[in-house]
Amino acid sequence: MQRRPRGLNAGLILLLSQIFHVGINNIPPVTLATLAVNIWFFLSPLKPVYSSCLSVEKCYQEKDWQRLLLSPFHHADDWHLYFNMVSMLWKGIHLERRLGSRWFAYVITTFSLLTGVVYLFLEFAFAECMGEPDFKRSCAVGFSGVLFALKVLNNHYFPGGFVNVLGFPVPHKFSCWAELVAIHLITPGTSFAGHLAGILVGLMYIHGPLKKIMETCAGIFSSNNGYPGQQYYFNNSGYSGYQDYYPYGRPGYQENVHRNYDAYTAGLSEEEQLERALRASLWDRGNSRNTSPSYGFRLPPEEEMRRMRLHRFDRQ
Repeated sequence: MQRRPRGLNAGLILLLSQIFHVGINNIPPVTLATLAVNIWFFLSPLKPVYSSCLSVEKCYQEKDWQRLLLSPFHHADDWHLYFNMVSMLWKGIHLERRLGSRWFAYVITTFSLLTGVVYLFLEFAFAECMGEPDFKRSCAVGFSGVLFALKVLNNHYFPGGFVNVLGFPVPHKFSCWAELVAIHLITPGTSFAGHLAGILVGLMYIHGPLKKIMETCAGIFSSNNGYPGQQYYFNNSGYSGYQDYYPYGRPGYQENVHRNYDAYTAGLSEEEQLERALRASLWDRGNSRNTSPSYGFRLPPEEEMRRMRLHRFDRQ
């Protein structure tokens, strides 16, 4: 096991402050475990990034298939880890409560493997169709492919509303595609195939056979068996609450944690939370130690929240 060189990891510090501000007890167990695993492998990677990243050349031609397991949980630097894990925190809170912890763990595991497989297929197809062997050597690392797949699920289960992408309002159901294009226009060094693979895996789960295959493999032949008692209601701005919800997949469970997550997300979307976190970080750097505020999400006045609009893309 490798040790990451010592030094100030501002992204890691900011991520930990976000987690503690939300509260460990308020984060569902599988989401918390996913955050912990990614942080652990960032601090003590099993292999260097170059030896854990995913490529056709390394996996298929050199038969180094362990990269399928390693690549999602290794990150290039602390800010790569920060943006991915803050996104995971927001998505996990919503989806794990919606799906139940055991099924969500199953989804995370399946998506982690399948996004890598689809990524290899896409890079191989690009190389063959375009006659560019460099695609086979393109090496990707990080959790963002899984996050794009989870974004498809989140947009499906919590529909409605818009997100601003580069200043243009985009319906949530199309936001994945808009953000895919926007990210690679602004930061072309990111893995287009890796993010596209995540979207395709999410679509296979929502609209394709993947969910049924997973249910069959898990011995679940009726989708209702996995999510008893879930009754959701919506308004014209999207998801607004739930009734008779059993968070761990069974009735009679008494949940001690308050379930109104607006209390610590301030009612903001994932993109708005990221923007406010960065503003808090930049504000802190410009002030003295004695007056530095805690990082994390703040509760702005109601009027300010109404006026707030996002003018950046989801950086995953």
